[in-house]
Amino acid sequence: MSVSLRENGTIAPPNLPHLRGAANQHQPSPGRSQPERLFDTYFDKSCGVHWITLKSGRTTRMTYRLVQALRQEQMEMERRIRADLGKGQQNEVRFQVLSSGHPGVFNLGGDLDYISKLIKSRDRESLVEFGRLCIDLVYKNATNYNCPVTTISLVRGTALGGGFEAALSANVLVAERQSKMGLPEVMFNMFPGMGAYQLLTQRLAPVQAQRLIQSGRTYTADELYELGIVDILTEEGKGEQAVWDYIRRHQKQSKGEWGLRRVMLSSGSIRYEELLESIEIWADTALSLDDADLKHMDFLVRAQRTRGIEG
Repeated sequence: MSVSLRENGTIAPPNLPHLRGAANQHQPSPGRSQPERLFDTYFDKSCGVHWITLKSGRTTRMTYRLVQALRQEQMEMERRIRADLGKGQQNEVRFQVLSSGHPGVFNLGGDLDYISKLIKSRDRESLVEFGRLCIDLVYKNATNYNCPVTTISLVRGTALGGGFEAALSANVLVAERQSKMGLPEVMFNMFPGMGAYQLLTQRLAPVQAQRLIQSGRTYTADELYELGIVDILTEEGKGEQAVWDYIRRHQKQSKGEWGLRRVMLSSGSIRYEELLESIEIWADTALSLDDADLKHMDFLVRAQRTRGIEG
């Protein structure tokens, strides 16, 4: 596989022009309104790689619109994969990569401003709805659509809260050394309810996962690599190359890897019903927060915005 460099030093997909816009490759379904295009995609047919890059300056937190758009992209990709398998042929999409185009940021976490407003208005139904949308995204990624696909996250900056959960949900987590990741929810008396515990316990002992969540710390990529949370650690600016290297090495091993993942899935390492229960508990916990907790949350909202989030 040949890899070329773009003018800005990042790696271009082999033998494929960069396709702009989240829905560029697929025609909209008749009568269905499309969510705002919040990410770029390209597809490399020769390697079977579907690459999603969150747009710089527009997607540095997990807003309802972003999660909805990513879920729609997932559903379209799963449709394509199952159509191929239904015809008795190898699925065209074999690797999915999620990365960010925002300098120094993968994703800063859940939309705390939106969540705070729902708490203050006592809107439990909307809290649960948002939570379920998030766990649908996480679950499909973590279980690789129950199809022979490898999901990959590329972190080249800060990933916090829901952003860290999104990165964790991939089968393979690649991180550049300058990256930092963590779950700060304990700062405002909450817990990460979108699958963090279930995802961490696939890589850590339950007591280790509990300690990591309760610490509220931001960890370096080196620390998370030593813990076994980061799968591939690379130097700054080398993340894309590391992803392509992984894909090149594993293209011919995909059948064996898929077989192993089927065994892991059948062993019950992550269950959708458990994620649903977590969301119900998360919503009830959110509604129990007092004014002091909400003030801490509002402080983090302001901190998110100073990192270049959309208004």
